[in-house]
Amino acid sequence: MNRRLALLVLPLLLLVVAGCTAAADDAPAPRATAAERPSPFRDCAALSTAPTAGAGTPAPATGGETLPELTLTCFTGGAPVTLRDVAGPAVINVWASWCPPCRKELPAFQRLSERAAGRLQVVGVNSRDSRNGARSIGEDFGVRFPILVDQGEALQRALNRNAIPLTLFVDGQGRIRHIDATGALDDARLAELVRQHLGLAVPA
Repeated sequence: MNRRLALLVLPLLLLVVAGCTAAADDAPAPRATAAERPSPFRDCAALSTAPTAGAGTPAPATGGETLPELTLTCFTGGAPVTLRDVAGPAVINVWASWCPPCRKELPAFQRLSERAAGRLQVVGVNSRDSRNGARSIGEDFGVRFPILVDQGEALQRALNRNAIPLTLFVDGQGRIRHIDATGALDDARLAELVRQHLGLAVPA
């Protein structure tokens, strides 16, 4: 009886094993994960090169603190960026995908980067965010300027600021001329702040 039962069960076991192997062999290749999608942002390689076209009226050379001595990673990879090596004039915007005012103002910063190309650098600092969240914002809102990553809020702590969005206006000597924490900035307000603190006329 046991031998007959074994003869009946053995072919079934062989079919089950063969089926699992075939299923594993025929399984579709895994799809690319979100982390493997290309970044929408530009790389950070040119951040240490000063803008060269029409400088406008330079801001006064006295006063203003220098950027904190911090090194941050670039969202797209490559060599880390020392914040003090970012060549001004520059507008540095601290943001996160979970922050509604940040999302509201990011398209205005993208437009500023396009209108002031060659005269001003626009740089983002993504703070306390996930890579997927930041990438999605870049894709959805067409944000293309370079993004640094500051998961530990080192920049905010160095500036004694804890709210975002936070925007720094940095002159050609690397000095912070103004820090804005008033909420979402629009095109007109950004253009006015750039003119007032960096001496550059940019269309709104």
